[in-house]
Amino acid sequence: MADFISLPFYDLVHENGHVPGIREKLPPILAGVKRSILEIGAGTGLITTSLAEWTSAEIFALEPSAGMRGVLLSRLTARPELLKRVTVLPYDALSLDLDEPVEAMVMINVLYALEPGYRRRLWPVLAGRLEPGGLLVFTWRGGDAPAPHPLEKLDSHQVGRHTYSVFAEILETDAEALKCRYLYQVTQGDKVIDEEEIIGHAYRPRWETLQGELVGAGFVQADAPEGLLAWRLARGPESP
Repeated sequence: MADFISLPFYDLVHENGHVPGIREKLPPILAGVKRSILEIGAGTGLITTSLAEWTSAEIFALEPSAGMRGVLLSRLTARPELLKRVTVLPYDALSLDLDEPVEAMVMINVLYALEPGYRRRLWPVLAGRLEPGGLLVFTWRGGDAPAPHPLEKLDSHQVGRHTYSVFAEILETDAEALKCRYLYQVTQGDKVIDEEEIIGHAYRPRWETLQGELVGAGFVQADAPEGLLAWRLARGPESP
């Protein structure tokens, strides 16, 4: 799995990016969920705490990054009423171990970090931890992968006297993978206070590929608003 977000920038980028839209679109899909939700790639808990506000269900927040989990647990500590209802899972999704199947799974802004081989192995694992008829919801953008382009500013936020800016370029592309470079800068005026560069790959599976993988793992597509895909587990994963 790849992660392109520098931790100090994580909430700034997401809270001012996709998160507000997700908070509008996700609650109606999860309206019938009462018992349990697994959030895969919980990050710092921006969606985790919202899930807890939308439903009385028990929440399992899976996040392999120790840095992200630290922020997530700090966020939960500030909400003591959630401490007995949210369990933070500190491992990779392929190692998922739950006492009983969950009603729903949510995976926000995670799909494009999954290498193709990892992604193909993940769907049967999730199917094995989801109750029959249970719901899997994740973010999705269709269309071809963007072409290579030079470094450009994506976002900028003022925090006190400092400006937090995010730059990105696409170095290479092929049928499904993009090699990307991200630059995270903290500046005061013209002075660079801090800077971090992250280079890695993102993945944009074609719709036919994604559909085949999910159907093969026992999922059937359900209705979802634009920007999200919803699938229900109809049966267990097929034997190899």
